Amino acid sequence: QVQLVESGGGLAHPGGSLRLSCAASGFIFSAYAMSWARQARGKGLEWVSGISRDGSDTYYADSVKGRFTISRDDAMNTVYLQMNRLKPEDTALYYCTKAMGGFSWGELDYWGQGTQVTVSS
Repeated sequence: QVQLVESGGGLAHPGGSLRLSCAASGFIFSAYAMSWARQARGKGLEWVSGISRDGSDTYYADSVKGRFTISRDDAMNTVYLQMNRLKPEDTALYYCTKAMGGFSWGELDYWGQGTQVTVSS
């Protein structure tokens, strides 16, 4: 069955960096776009970033554009989210998602369990 397992979350200071990883299994990884979403405590889900099947196209929410970079390694069945210049408002539970095609909520068909990112001084 499809499994998405995130790792790499933790505590970072404002201005710091973290790299999230998502190990995928149970499907042909290279055939699907992948995405990251997040949810801060007490707030709704926010889509963060997406990457096309072949990695040639990447997409970002305005809130993270220029600070976050999504990438994928199809040999490792892993998608990454490099997060730089972190801000306290980036504090959230970050989810890796598999995308059926686009990145609308209805097209994100599988989700990982999430990894917590906390940005605080």
